[in-house]
Amino acid sequence: MKNPWILYISIRVGLFAAILALMLALGFDPFFSAVIAAVVSLAVSLIFFNKQRAAVSEAIYKFSKTKTDKDTASEDGAAEDPSTKL
Repeated sequence: MKNPWILYISIRVGLFAAILALMLALGFDPFFSAVIAAVVSLAVSLIFFNKQRAAVSEAIYKFSKTKTDKDTASEDGAAEDPSTKL
């Protein structure tokens, strides 16, 4: 996939929904089921989805690295231009 966010979020939400549906089908309290589903889906994603989490982390890093505004670009250009040195 081009965007790793979509894959990782859909896996996490799908896992949460599956565990929640299973617990509700077994007759547990809805609040208790939601808490347990959240904890279990977090633990499973931390253990088994390292590749997807690393891809999301890399996407965040690339986005923050390439994100520049006009002020930053002009300041960087002024710092590199030797004629503007004091």
